Amino acid sequence: MLKSTDQFYLDKEEPNKSCLLALRSILTNHHEQITETKKYGMPCFCYKDKAICYMWIDKCTNQPYLLMVHGMLIDHPQLEQGERKRMKIFRVDPNEDIPMDDIAYLLNESIRITDGKKA
Repeated sequence: MLKSTDQFYLDKEEPNKSCLLALRSILTNHHEQITETKKYGMPCFCYKDKAICYMWIDKCTNQPYLLMVHGMLIDHPQLEQGERKRMKIFRVDPNEDIPMDDIAYLLNESIRITDGKKA
């Protein structure tokens, strides 16, 4: 039986579909307390039931990105602020290798922030 979040991935065309499914696996396997749900019509990844990132496709570039909830508190050169006050995005090129180290860093920082630990 399909989960409510599955349709988001199945509706996408390649190479985005494979990239998004790989990102989903990376996010949910990073930590035992990261879970997936659906909020605002998009996949939302939570740590201890608190949102840490969302997954979406940029309408202009048609490329996936992770919307990091605590982006303003994370220092990473590839995070883009744009018009957002709190969140930042991390773009992922579906035609390139997924930057595993960068994603692990972003997730670890999000977990640290959610747990209320100092840098």
